[in-house]
Amino acid sequence: MESIIFYTFAAILLFAATMVITVRNPVRAALFLVLAFFTSAGIWLMLEAEFLAISLVLVYVGAVLVLFLFVVMMLDIDLAPLKEGFTRYLPLGIIVAALIVVEMIAVLNAPQFNISAAAATDASNTKMLGRLLYTVYVYPFEIASVILTVAIVAAITLTLREHHRKLQDPSKQVTVKSTDRVRMVDLRQKQEGERREP
Repeated sequence: MESIIFYTFAAILLFAATMVITVRNPVRAALFLVLAFFTSAGIWLMLEAEFLAISLVLVYVGAVLVLFLFVVMMLDIDLAPLKEGFTRYLPLGIIVAALIVVEMIAVLNAPQFNISAAAATDASNTKMLGRLLYTVYVYPFEIASVILTVAIVAAITLTLREHHRKLQDPSKQVTVKSTDRVRMVDLRQKQEGERREP
């Protein structure tokens, strides 16, 4: 049974990964990417790497994929054809969601994934992984965080356009006076002047 589940998940993962890089529609690619992430998480759960599986779902599906869609919306892509016929994507979304539900049920019902037995043992996968990350692999972990920060800054820089930039001169901002920014207007005199005009 375990081999059947593994090969089924592997086939779904290969299909989803192939569709991610072959479809031309970014929304469909995002849906297949969700399916690929959930299938990978299911395989990791079968390998008893529950921390990596949950991290994949929370970090990649919950953050990276949202960032991907956010960048798609910011890059001035003509989304009018995508918005037209929104119901066309509904069957694909339902199929992807159904596959994810079936995968999760198959993994959680597998005999080796026994929550009560895992809770009874003293060994914690998350604890051992955290100990390794912050002791043995602390420098690669920090380097990876710096690289991700640089990637975020690069993504923001790529979305900037010339007409959206507002350049500022700090020396002019410091030397500015209130009289240069605020102009007092007496509304009563202005109204009286307008009334006197023919």
